[in-house]
Amino acid sequence: MVKPINTLLFDFDGTLLDTNELIIQTFQHVLGNHYPGKYERMDILKFLGPTLHESFNSVNPESTEQLIQEYRAWNMMMHDELAKEFDGVSETLNLLKAAGMKMAIVSTKKKDMVLKGIDLLDVDGVFDVVICMDDVTKTKPDPEPILLALEKLEAEKENTLMIGDNYHDIEGGQNAGVRTAGVSWSIKGEQFLQNYKPDYMLHHITDLFEIIKQAEN
Repeated sequence: MVKPINTLLFDFDGTLLDTNELIIQTFQHVLGNHYPGKYERMDILKFLGPTLHESFNSVNPESTEQLIQEYRAWNMMMHDELAKEFDGVSETLNLLKAAGMKMAIVSTKKKDMVLKGIDLLDVDGVFDVVICMDDVTKTKPDPEPILLALEKLEAEKENTLMIGDNYHDIEGGQNAGVRTAGVSWSIKGEQFLQNYKPDYMLHHITDLFEIIKQAEN
C-alpha cells in the first residue's frame, strides 16, 4: 500500500532555482583563465551536480582549493544577475506549505550560497530545514544529508519524497529509503534521469499536487 506523502525534500540548484547558466559561466570563467580553450560548454555539463571539490579535483588535484576559491568569488559576484527561479516555484511551494507539507532543502552547496538563492524566491518561512554540505561529512548520493533532514523534520521515510535534477538526488533518496522524483527541466535531460529509475518525473513543479493526491488514495 502506498503511504501518503507529507514531507518534501528538494535539491536546490537546477531544481528550484535556475542556476545552470550561472554555474556554466562560472566554470567557463575559472577554467578559461587556467586552461584556455580546453573546456567547451558541453565539457562543463559533467560538473553540474557533484561538489566543487569533486569537480575541480578531477581537473587538477594540486590546484583544487585555489580553483574553488576563484569559483566561489566569481559565482557570488554574478549570482543575483544570472540566477532565477523556475516557472511556478514560489507559488507552488507556498501552496504546499499552506497545505501542511513539511519541506526542506538538501543541497551539496555551501549554506551561505543556498540561503542567498532562497532570497531570490518569494518563499519566506516555507522551508523548515536547510541541509547543506556544511552540515554533513558526506554529501548525496550518500544518504547522510537526507537522513539528517528527516531527523530534524521529525519525518518518516515512507512519507517522504526527494525531488532533484541530478542522479545524486535520485540515488541519495534511494539510498535513504525514500521515494524520489526527477525534474524534466534538468540540464542533464529527462532521459538521463530516467536511467536512475525515480518513482516520479515532474514536467512542471505543479505536478507535485497530483503526485501527493495520488499517494493519498
